[in-house]
Amino acid sequence: MSIWLEQPGKKRIGLMGGTFDPVHYGHLVAAEEARYQFVMEKVIFVPASKPPHKSRKDISTPEQRLEMTKIAVSTNPYFTTSDIEIKRAGLSYTIDTVLAMKQVNPDWEIYFITGADVILDILTWKNIERLLRECYFVAATRPGFHLELIECKLDRLSKEALARIKTIEVPALAISSTNIRQRVREDRPIKYLLPDEVEKFIYQNSLYLTASW
Repeated sequence: MSIWLEQPGKKRIGLMGGTFDPVHYGHLVAAEEARYQFVMEKVIFVPASKPPHKSRKDISTPEQRLEMTKIAVSTNPYFTTSDIEIKRAGLSYTIDTVLAMKQVNPDWEIYFITGADVILDILTWKNIERLLRECYFVAATRPGFHLELIECKLDRLSKEALARIKTIEVPALAISSTNIRQRVREDRPIKYLLPDEVEKFIYQNSLYLTASW
């Protein structure tokens, strides 16, 4: 288990950002593995209100996605949720969220947890150079993922910026929200891909019954 601290005296906090439409075991396993490896005090799941990189027009409502996320994390005492992006008007940019949280909690050392596929596109994110100064990234990868892809794709970043991107391997990342939505539309089972109570919420609210493109 990792025990080092980048900034001694700071509280190491994980932020798990995403659309969470729906949240599933891949998200939960990645967050727990990151919490364990980087000795985080807690992981905060932050559902995006209006994701700037999503082209889908039928994303579930922010309130529905927040509720599913609350249900999913309720059994882990180290997990919690935040509605900071849902309350904020406009598109949900990670830099805005990180700066807002650090302003209220200046003793936080923030680690933003996301998938390696997302990391490969971070050059398109708002104020990415500043974001990499304000927080660290934890890129959750599937087994067999070639880490060289990250350095190759992000070669425009400085060595200092690249050093702030950590990686962890998470087998459960084979699960995807896209596949779950497709399985619901095709009336195929989604049990064991996500928590039972989230599955129940999806069917009770008739989510994902129409195509997402």
